[in-house]
Amino acid sequence: MKKIQNLYLIAYFLFFLSSISSAQQKFIHPGILFSSSDLQRIYQTAQDKSSVGYASFELLRDNSLASTDYKMKGPFRVISRDGEFGNTKSLMEADFSAAYLNSLMWIATRDQKHAEKAITILLGYADSLQRIPATNDAPLLVGLEGTKIINALEILKYDFKRADPRKLERIARMVTGIFLPVCEQFYASPAYTNGNWGPIVTKFYLSAAIYLDDQKMYHKAVNFYLHANDNGTIANYVDGETGQIQESGRDQGHCQLGIGAMATICEIAWKQGDDLYGALDNRLLKGFEYTASYNLGNQVPFKKWKDITGKYSDWEQISVTGRGRFIPIYQVAYNHYVRRKGLLMPFTQQVIAKMGAEGYDRDQPGFGGLLYLDSK
Repeated sequence: MKKIQNLYLIAYFLFFLSSISSAQQKFIHPGILFSSSDLQRIYQTAQDKSSVGYASFELLRDNSLASTDYKMKGPFRVISRDGEFGNTKSLMEADFSAAYLNSLMWIATRDQKHAEKAITILLGYADSLQRIPATNDAPLLVGLEGTKIINALEILKYDFKRADPRKLERIARMVTGIFLPVCEQFYASPAYTNGNWGPIVTKFYLSAAIYLDDQKMYHKAVNFYLHANDNGTIANYVDGETGQIQESGRDQGHCQLGIGAMATICEIAWKQGDDLYGALDNRLLKGFEYTASYNLGNQVPFKKWKDITGKYSDWEQISVTGRGRFIPIYQVAYNHYVRRKGLLMPFTQQVIAKMGAEGYDRDQPGFGGLLYLDSK
């Protein structure tokens, strides 16, 4: 079965490469998480109080991080999630979230103060940040915070006409000089982490590839997602029979973190005309349904398996830790598989109904009702 799966992935990757060979010259911009039509739809939704996604917009609007009055906690010369400079974690996370959320508010309101706030925050870090220490959590830092930075940059560069290209270039140099080397080190290292790490790093790396118009980086990210020797690939993170997640025996929060990052990767590729959602017969759909079902209170099958590293293979049963605590990841997957493709996701649908309007989680794009309500 494993051999057949590997052959399928190789064939899928070769088909993927051939399908994009004619578009090698340039990427679609704006086109990381949001296309031009998405930007128009988001604005229209925010102007229509009767729209399905308006409640999600209200959660964005009322978030203090999305305010033009937000007061920066930094910038810092060194940032880290752990170790000597771990005290900067929550502070820099808030700053980068504020930059991302203000860029979303620019889309939704066309109030240029939001765009200017996002630039001010990012430029502050670009002119101050010197390094990210090589601590244990460094890959998570660049994956989570870098994704916010790049999405804000893409919006500002291609949608805010008054943005100074020289300022955006200074921010981009921070990305290439300080953030991306951490990704390269992660990819060059033998597998050593649970599976949520790989897609977290890769969603940023894929985003950066598009912003930088770097096809080599883009292919590297896709190759990792499809068949790297790591827990964080679609083949190794989600079981093909049941949808069990590699971290299902650990806790439910990390499972949602991982499949949420994978959905972000797939959505980014989709905006470039490439279908990663469909890999391994819509394997990611199974992961969402399994996780949704269990967290709704249902019984699901569980098997003990040996992960790629051999370090995370001792879980004898599915974990109840975090069960029933949902994070805003479900709308993006539901939008693709159900609205675009006409497939069924009954448990995911129940989660969406239970959660109501999707708000923000600092590790995910969030606001699904506002951002992901299209059928194309």
